[in-house]
Amino acid sequence: MASNPKTSKEAKAAAKQESDRPLTIPSTLTVRQLAELVGASPVEVIKDLMKNGVMAAINQVIDYETAAIVARNMGFQTKEAPPPEESAERAVIEEEDASLLQTRPAVVTIMGHVDHGKTKLLDAIRNTNVAAGEVGGITQHIGAYQVELHGQRITFVDTPGHEAFTAMRARGARVTDIAVLVIAANDGVMPQTVEAIDHAKAAGVPIVVAINKMDLEDANPDRVKQQLSEHGLIIEEWGGDVICVPVSAKTQDGLGDLLENIVLVAEVQELKANPQRPAVGTVIEAEMDSSRGPMATMLVQAGTLHGGDVVVADETWGKVKAMFNERGQRVKTASPSTPAKVMGLSAVPHAGDAFTVVKNEQIARSLVTERQRKREAASVRPTRGVTLETLYGEISTGKVKELNIVLKADVQGTLDAVRTALERLSEKQVQVNIIHAATGIIIESDVMLALASKGIVIGFNSRPDTGGRRLAETEGVDIRYYEVIYDLIEDVTKAVKGLLEPVYEDVVEGHAEVRQVFRVRGGRVAGCYVRDGVVTRGASARLLREDEVIHTSRVATLRRFQDDAKEVQAGYECGVGIEDFQDFQEGDVIELYSRQRKS
Repeated sequence: MASNPKTSKEAKAAAKQESDRPLTIPSTLTVRQLAELVGASPVEVIKDLMKNGVMAAINQVIDYETAAIVARNMGFQTKEAPPPEESAERAVIEEEDASLLQTRPAVVTIMGHVDHGKTKLLDAIRNTNVAAGEVGGITQHIGAYQVELHGQRITFVDTPGHEAFTAMRARGARVTDIAVLVIAANDGVMPQTVEAIDHAKAAGVPIVVAINKMDLEDANPDRVKQQLSEHGLIIEEWGGDVICVPVSAKTQDGLGDLLENIVLVAEVQELKANPQRPAVGTVIEAEMDSSRGPMATMLVQAGTLHGGDVVVADETWGKVKAMFNERGQRVKTASPSTPAKVMGLSAVPHAGDAFTVVKNEQIARSLVTERQRKREAASVRPTRGVTLETLYGEISTGKVKELNIVLKADVQGTLDAVRTALERLSEKQVQVNIIHAATGIIIESDVMLALASKGIVIGFNSRPDTGGRRLAETEGVDIRYYEVIYDLIEDVTKAVKGLLEPVYEDVVEGHAEVRQVFRVRGGRVAGCYVRDGVVTRGASARLLREDEVIHTSRVATLRRFQDDAKEVQAGYECGVGIEDFQDFQEGDVIELYSRQRKS
């Protein structure tokens, strides 16, 4: 039977109209979600995927390209939905409606020297605040907890030290409102105390000093106050603005005064947040629990976190299955400045990761996928921080108005002289700030502080240890080495004025550890094990002894067993002779390097 021409024409038009249907598909989605989008059963979608060589279950996540093939086969014109990154990130930093802001508790970090009683002070504050009749007190460590004074709450963040504090800042987390600096009354200000002061100052948070161990016979608080003034902290009774409270974690004397002063400083800051918005905040610590899976202690900074919320923390996401406070009690919500241990994430996040609540799992997946893509792209083109060469350009574009310097020198006399000289170099356009100065080698903590402060590290007769060097290379932190103060001053002056030309830098090619010393005709050579990189005959070399440079020259001879060698790779042994040097010792390290023009 012949078909009706009109009917056939209408059918083609209808088919064309059907094929013109637009469909927006997210960058990632499950097979079930795709079926809902195209109005088909999941079985039909799975069959179409199989025809195209893709084996996928109903809850399996597929990408846009795969989903688009199925949708086009079903008569849709597809386009990829823009990633939710921009809108989600904007939600984290959006301006709040002032009428919705409410006073929130202060978040406090306790810092100080390792043996000055930080942990005991934290425990004393925590235990004196346990409600009467409550059995067991604190039943689990969650990295943060709250205490209450006259109806006002204070949140304490229990970090291992200023390194963790600065590591969080380097990841973009501004967690702390107040830093409590603990100093033992019998010991006074120690090197780690100075580091803690500099890290707190660099973060721009107010400092409250707690002079601990006042119960000891040799307690000398006046000496502590004098030492503090030498580091720029002038206490109130001496005409300054730093609150200083004598305490004893052992006898619990002064703890009430300390808490009252923390509340006072918090009131001056007028700390507020909007509890009505979706929660945002920071991961304080995280771990893999053998029975409950990934567990993360989250500090809510704005909004309120609820059970069932979908949370994204950097490249990890999940649905909040349960929340617990520091007493192990299950809670339904966590308001601003409240810590909670959260169960339900797909993986263990990193301390310092920012988290945000999103509307649904689809947005969470897309957000994580986009961040992974950005990270992979960034790993190909690593970004660098401020360097002396790029400083003037940063100033000209308004990106930088100050040069933050972490300064390390070999001895105190040199350190004081270099610091004074550098501080005189400030110009109208740029301020030179010495955010930390100390003697010794450059360590990871120094590099982390420079990273968090967008600064540089200057070593005067000081070089980095292995950890510091690797972290600087990974994060793109500029480390400059000097032995002559005039060269240092000239370089910084030129950088501030925009005259500094690109320089050559030392690029480390490998390390060889001296394990034996052999006598040969004409002198001594080092029997070495190549730890990393490559040793090349004729290469520039430094001999390091306990991370100090003993001699600098080049590799004069290189042998494998009885044969001369041009190069020796990592994992092999070799004999190394250094030009104009024979005083090898077991444990020395030969560092091989080349000089390359800095880009």
